[in-house]
Amino acid sequence: MNVLVLGSGGREHALVWKLRQSGRVSKLYCAPGNGGIADQAECLPADLKSVESMVALGERLQPDLTVVGPELPLTLGVVDEFRRRGMRVFGPTKAAARLESSKSFAKEFLQRHRIPTAVYAICDSIEEVRDALGHFHAPVVVKADGLAAGKGVVIAANKEEAASAAAEMFSGKMVGAAGARVVLEECLQGDELSFLVISDGEQVAPLVAAQDHKRVADGDTGPNTGGMGAYSTADIIDAQMRDWLVNHIARPVVAGMKAEGAEYTGVLYCGLMMTAKGPMVLEFNCRFGDPETQPILMKMESDLVEALEAAIDGRMGEADLRWSSDAAVCVVMASGGYPGTFAVGKWIQGLENAATVEGVKVFHAGTAKRDGNFYSSGGRVLGVTARAASLERAVARAYEACGKIAFDGMHYRKDIAGRAVRR
Repeated sequence: MNVLVLGSGGREHALVWKLRQSGRVSKLYCAPGNGGIADQAECLPADLKSVESMVALGERLQPDLTVVGPELPLTLGVVDEFRRRGMRVFGPTKAAARLESSKSFAKEFLQRHRIPTAVYAICDSIEEVRDALGHFHAPVVVKADGLAAGKGVVIAANKEEAASAAAEMFSGKMVGAAGARVVLEECLQGDELSFLVISDGEQVAPLVAAQDHKRVADGDTGPNTGGMGAYSTADIIDAQMRDWLVNHIARPVVAGMKAEGAEYTGVLYCGLMMTAKGPMVLEFNCRFGDPETQPILMKMESDLVEALEAAIDGRMGEADLRWSSDAAVCVVMASGGYPGTFAVGKWIQGLENAATVEGVKVFHAGTAKRDGNFYSSGGRVLGVTARAASLERAVARAYEACGKIAFDGMHYRKDIAGRAVRR
């Protein structure tokens, strides 16, 4: 079968890498792809901001399966248009993707369906923010309502800082149009958890859980990013907690969306805070997470194509998802200045040496290939991912590989999975 992956990041490289392992895949395309993906799939030009561009490519290629990687094409309705033309595509519709494209919609949905989440307020002006802040204790979480590539969240230490962050969002300077509406939330305490399931609209099948590291610097300091690393272990949650999350969060979300006329098929990413009172939903993503996908797929031992097709065909209950008991960890290597202003075009050295480390796969996120050399082309450049029998060994392998890579201005956190290793 011929498969098309839409996207250009580390998540898409991991998807291409895993799809390539399926004996059913004969031809693999990625649009637009990146320098590393080009070694495993035919990369083709496409504008992910244009449904017309993506549909034109689909109509030309006529793939047997299309997998949508990033959030923007989903929120623009690319799945709706592919389906309308009779093409098999994995991902939620535009209406279902509102769970990610609008944080205010997601919060109100959670409240309607009595799914645990933080206390919140939705504000359309700085005056409403100042009024609402009277009902919160510091610290306060300030979120841009729309898509902001993981950068539209500020944890404000006090109410003045919260009002300032909201004002900057409303001004458009921080996250553009995504900040036209703002959501305030109580700041929950606990460990974050990324819990992903694949849904066929009624049934769900859980993937292995992971933990992301959002802040740019060691010790969970500095501004939020799209994610600086992630890890997954067999014991990050036990079977009892996994079943609770399926039955009290994932299934109610899928059932609620169907009841509201927006049947949800695809990956549902539940960003959770594991608090002393129990799991609480922080956010939803309507696609595979980045960088969580990298360690999750490193642990997957079953055929990804089979799982995606089961979701499309409404037979998720028959899906045979199998996982290694190994641990996996991904360390993101970023451009200097990220998540703020950063330079691109930096020559990346040492990739071949990094690839020699046992159990390591280097996924490309923001790279371009010219004359046989790789150059940085984005904020997050590489996702150095390692698998091993223990988390300690996986971490050691990942950082050994990171030490063999160099490009001007690069930075990466040195404490990915550190708290888990200490525990």
